Amino acid sequence: MAREFAGPFLGCIGGFVLVMLAGQLFWLAELIIVKKIATAAVARMLLYKLPDAVVQSLPVATLFGALLALARLAKDSELSALRASGARVPRLVLPLLVVAVLVSGLTFWMNERLVPWSNHQYENMVRKLILQEALPSVEENVFFRGTGDRFFYVREVDPSAHMLHDVMIYEVRGDRLPRIITARRGTAKDATWTLEDGVVHDLDRDGYVTYEARFRSMTIEMDQGLQAFFGEQKTPAEMSRRELGEHIALFRRSGIRVNALAVDYDLKLALPLAAFIFTLTGAPLGIAGPRSGRLFGAAVSGAIAFSYYVFSSVLRSLGCNEILPPLVAAWAPNVLFAAAGVLLMVRSERVR
Repeated sequence: MAREFAGPFLGCIGGFVLVMLAGQLFWLAELIIVKKIATAAVARMLLYKLPDAVVQSLPVATLFGALLALARLAKDSELSALRASGARVPRLVLPLLVVAVLVSGLTFWMNERLVPWSNHQYENMVRKLILQEALPSVEENVFFRGTGDRFFYVREVDPSAHMLHDVMIYEVRGDRLPRIITARRGTAKDATWTLEDGVVHDLDRDGYVTYEARFRSMTIEMDQGLQAFFGEQKTPAEMSRRELGEHIALFRRSGIRVNALAVDYDLKLALPLAAFIFTLTGAPLGIAGPRSGRLFGAAVSGAIAFSYYVFSSVLRSLGCNEILPPLVAAWAPNVLFAAAGVLLMVRSERVR
């Protein structure tokens, strides 16, 4: 079963990665032709995007490989012979489920170790390219380290008006207790930030507030080099689950809403399981499907993956907008598709 699985699995990864990277090639080609960026630098950027593309392809490739492996066995009546000899459906799909668990583990490892690093390297190269032309605007939903051991987060940015919304600054002050500054809004012009309607919190070593003061306006000078300043930016896609969890815990202590970040935090564990969920849902359909096989397997793969990711995107949006709890928004697709897979397996067992 694993041997039949390997060919379609690897082929799907190759095709999926080529399609995903093709979208990047249009912009990267413009960098070479119009902006005269060195070809070696552009090739390195493309290489940094490769791990992310591979990780996104793994769940779909696992489902595709499982269904085509079953289709080949069904075409030669091997599945019929196995079932006639008394092999039950769970036993038939067990090898594929084991492989899917291994792929899910690999996906999680890459999402924790390799993908955040490669995404950060790619985004830093993009930021440096932008810096060569003009002063970049502050990005929204990005973490970065600023002057004087300050850590910044801005939830929303209006570039046209240079407006910042929901700003959080965490100051590490040597031997002194840390300080958190939050502001509802502010402006960013050149290297100067002006924050308005904010609160200053001094914390003790356990995270409890020891001092609190409100302010109408506060000015902060960003006096370090811009290359270093923007090189420290990180989006959730550039963080591991552990790193994002540390930021969420800090923000919750400071009273900032973190629903969108909490959803992304839970998705970093839920999405790697998609390979297992897809196989659990698709394998019973492959066993019950027609003997003609391959076209049916490709169609089912596309339908399951498309339905899962659309459903996941909708629930993520609901979670980010505080309509659903983050845990429900992240895990509901896995629970529902897994339940559907179990029901399909039971039904396949009854139908012979």
